[in-house]
Amino acid sequence: MGRQLGNLIRVRHIISYSLSRFEQKAFPNYFTKGIPNMLRRTQDSILRVAPPPFIGFYFLYTWGTQEFEKSKRKKPTDFEEEK
Repeated sequence: MGRQLGNLIRVRHIISYSLSRFEQKAFPNYFTKGIPNMLRRTQDSILRVAPPPFIGFYFLYTWGTQEFEKSKRKKPTDFEEEK
């Protein structure tokens, strides 16, 4: 009933085992399965997280802010006579 890594241990009807941290893979299949799965899950839940009306209002707000900043600028044609 060893206490070394990788050996089975039986303690009062509970059987457990452990694997050395040097034998484990830290990120198995991370790039081949993990990232595509994350992208698929994001696409599936994007409408629940960011509903289209909020996205539309965001674009409307940014457009309005840009137009307001443009309207505060001076027009160069108003000052052609001074040159």
